[in-house]
This record gives sequence, structure tokens and C-alpha cells, in this order.
Amino acid sequence: MAENITLARPYADAAFQLARASSALGPWQQALDRMAAVAADAQMVECISNPRLQTSQVAQLFLDVVGSVSAEQQNFVRLLVDNERLQVLPEIRDLYVELKNGQEGVKEADIASAFPLDDATLKNLVAELEARFKCRIQAAVSLDPELIGGVRIAVGDQVIDASVRGKLAAMATALQS
Repeated sequence: MAENITLARPYADAAFQLARASSALGPWQQALDRMAAVAADAQMVECISNPRLQTSQVAQLFLDVVGSVSAEQQNFVRLLVDNERLQVLPEIRDLYVELKNGQEGVKEADIASAFPLDDATLKNLVAELEARFKCRIQAAVSLDPELIGGVRIAVGDQVIDASVRGKLAAMATALQS
């Protein structure tokens, strides 16, 4: 995995520079999302690794499946095919999103909750996180019944554990001391 990120980084940087130069950060992210999904498909992986297919055939097949993309994005795909890097498209997309979010002042928050959060609660939680981190927050919510109650929030490398399970673990540690 670490090797894939190392391979993906220069391509993500190049895609970001192209997107920023043409003021197309959003369209590039959408295209990279589609490309990453296609590159991860089992049938496409088989085609990509098929030694009987020429690079031009792989590139055209890939572009046909991805759908409508700009000329720059087509050239980007051809470059990836020529350098045998289509398999790292998911990592390229992830690194691109990090660069884009950094440019736009957005941080991603992974919120795990023991119970479903209603819209008002989520909106208030995101507003509190934005005030705390002084940036816009893009939240991804998941359910984790093992938390027993409360939430566990990860923003970058910072974790806020306001779950019952976390509090019980902290109490157990304190009692053992």
C-alpha cells in the first residue's frame, strides 16, 4: 500500500496542477472518482494485466468505460497506461482529494456513531467541528454499535472519542493505575 502511494503521488500532483491551472478542481475529482472505480473493477483489472492487449487498446477500452472526459484527462489516462500505473488510480484519487481539500480549506471528518444521527444533530456537530478546527468540514458518518453510545470523530490525525466504550476504557485504565 505504501508503495502504491509513493507511485501515485507524482500523478496526483500533476492532476492537481492541471486541474488548478484550468480552474477545474471539481470536474477532475469527478473524473478521478469514475476512473478509480473503473480501475478497481475485477474485469478491468484482468484487461489491464492482459499481456496480449496493446497499451493503446487498454487506454481506449478504459476511456470507453469511464465515459466522457476532457482531452487533458484522456492524455492523463494514456500516460498512466503507458507507465503501467492504472492500478494506482484509487490512490491517485485519494491524494488528489487531499490536495484539493487543502487548497479549499476543507478537512474530512470520519464520524462513527452508535446510533443514526438525524440531520439537525449532524449539522450541529459539523458546525462545532468547523469552529474547533477553523475550517470547513466534510463529514462521513458510519454506524458502529460497538461504541455503545456517543460518537468517535477522526479529523486528520486527531481523534475525539466521546463514546461510552471509550469512556469505559479510560475508566478501566485509570483503575489499573
